[in-house]
Amino acid sequence: MEGMQAYGAGKAGGAFDPVTFLQQPQTILRIVSWLFSIVIFGCIANEGYINRPKEVEEYCIFNRNQNACNYGVFMGSMAFLCCVAFLALDVYFPQISSVKDRKKAVLADVGVSAFWSFMWFVGFCFLANQWQVTKPEDNPLREGGDAARAAITFSFFSIFTWAAQCFFAFQRYKLGADSALFSQEYTDPSQDAAGAPYTSFGGDDLESPGGGGGQANSDGAFDGTGGYQRQDY
Repeated sequence: MEGMQAYGAGKAGGAFDPVTFLQQPQTILRIVSWLFSIVIFGCIANEGYINRPKEVEEYCIFNRNQNACNYGVFMGSMAFLCCVAFLALDVYFPQISSVKDRKKAVLADVGVSAFWSFMWFVGFCFLANQWQVTKPEDNPLREGGDAARAAITFSFFSIFTWAAQCFFAFQRYKLGADSALFSQEYTDPSQDAAGAPYTSFGGDDLESPGGGGGQANSDGAFDGTGGYQRQDY
């Protein structure tokens, strides 16, 4: 019974082991993706806006396209929150007793991870393209170049970390549930008793102390041919 699991986790109610949790592949990938999102967000938010020497207003370092910086900042911040949410879900996941709820959580993991992998692919292509067409005269002091390249690089890496999370989540989904350990539906015992057919005691199986059948006594008791017997006092 020790090895029985449902969607990659054992029976609900077990003790939480932080060492085992941190050694799980999906946990490592979530932490790495979380760090990547911090790097992308920090690089663009801190050094992603520059201006020319005679300008006061700052523009996005990626071809002065504000949408590029806004996309990177938004994606980095949202990926950060998503990683934190799924890390919390991973901690709580072994305590979920319902197989259906576990299935929903794993399917959500598959869908969200695939979504973020695709979005980081779009972000990488977008940032790389805008950086490629950036004009040197827009940044004569060459400020923020390393931050821009770091944001592009970690956007590229994030594609594979989120794709790997999707893969491991799909593997957990394929594991399914052990029907011998977990039940998908809970049935109230009182409902089972109420729904069972009523079985009465058969009179033919009972015998009177005198050796006669219970059916014979019953027929005699209700036979109207005996008439009314008057009792004298």
